[in-house]
Amino acid sequence: MAGPYAGDLTPQQAWDLVASDERALLVDVRTEAEWQQIGVPDAADTGGRAAFVQWLTPVGPNPTFLDELAATGLEPGDGRPVVFLCRSGVRSVAAAQAATAAGYGPAYNVLRGFEGDVGPDGHRGHWGWRAEGLPWRQA
Repeated sequence: MAGPYAGDLTPQQAWDLVASDERALLVDVRTEAEWQQIGVPDAADTGGRAAFVQWLTPVGPNPTFLDELAATGLEPGDGRPVVFLCRSGVRSVAAAQAATAAGYGPAYNVLRGFEGDVGPDGHRGHWGWRAEGLPWRQA
């Protein structure tokens, strides 16, 4: 184990894991506003194995994060791979750490997230899930 969670995956590695392992679940931890404005991963080709659980809410940390994670069908100790995705790969690290501490996983972080850090032009979208051409859709 690489630290307090199972490790980091590139967006392509994350998609490959979710697409090939019927037990794996992709969990997008961005805010509802981000899902609506920017789009979401499209897991239709995996039988819909994606969940949307905010790590942060408009007023701060989501106090029901672990309860909402459990509501996806995950159970502590079940050994199901959980792949966490956020905008740039920061909140998803915290989510993977919290999930690991609660007994979920192995829990992984998606490097560079859904749209990556701000590029030299001051905009996002140069790196990450969408930039790599992985399945996504408008929410």
